[in-house]
Formats: sequence, structure tokens, C-alpha cells
Amino acid sequence: MNTKLIEWVLRIAVAGEFIGHGVFAVQGRKAWVDWFSIFGISDTGMATQILLWIGAMDIILALWVLWKPWKPALLWMAFWGFWTALMRPIAGDSIFEFVERWANWGAPLALYLIVRDKQK
Repeated sequence: MNTKLIEWVLRIAVAGEFIGHGVFAVQGRKAWVDWFSIFGISDTGMATQILLWIGAMDIILALWVLWKPWKPALLWMAFWGFWTALMRPIAGDSIFEFVERWANWGAPLALYLIVRDKQK
């Protein structure tokens, strides 16, 4: 099996996911701003600012993964992908919204496992 090819496919996929979500966050996607009220942040300005920082971090991590997949960053991305996918049913969407987004945390976790095994 060509693990280098698989690693690059995952690097590009993870980067694409996090760049895409990061851009939406930086743009202040209204539905995402509204989700902050679930966690007690009803001030739209504050929620938009927090979302801007989250989006910037997503984009930075995406570019980092393309440059050099760093294990702590990949674990964070897997955790963050899981958490944000889990927010769907918390926000009132179907549980299948969560299931459909398993790649959001599965791809970073798979890349982490490949990088971890390569460094042994």
C-alpha cells in the first residue's frame, strides 16, 4: 500500500475541509453566529468576533497540515471536527446531520494515525 499517496490525499482533504469551514466562519455565516446563543453568547457582535478567530485558526491549521502534518494539530482538528459535528443535533438538527459529518473528524484522525505510525 502506498501510504505516502494516502497521506497526501488525506492532507488535501483535511486542508480543504478546514479551509472551507474557516472561510465560512471568517465571513460570519449567520447560522453559525446564531449557534452561539445555545452556549449563552447572545451578543451577535461577540459571536461574530469569536467566529472570526475560529475561522482564522481553521485556515492556519489547514495550511499547516499541507506544509507539515503535526500530530497535536491533527488531534485538535479531529476533536474540533467531532465537536462541531456534534453541535448539529445539539442545535436541533437530526442526528443524521452528525453522522453525515463523521469525515470532519475521521479524516484528521486517520491522518494523525498515519503520521504517528510513520514516526515510530
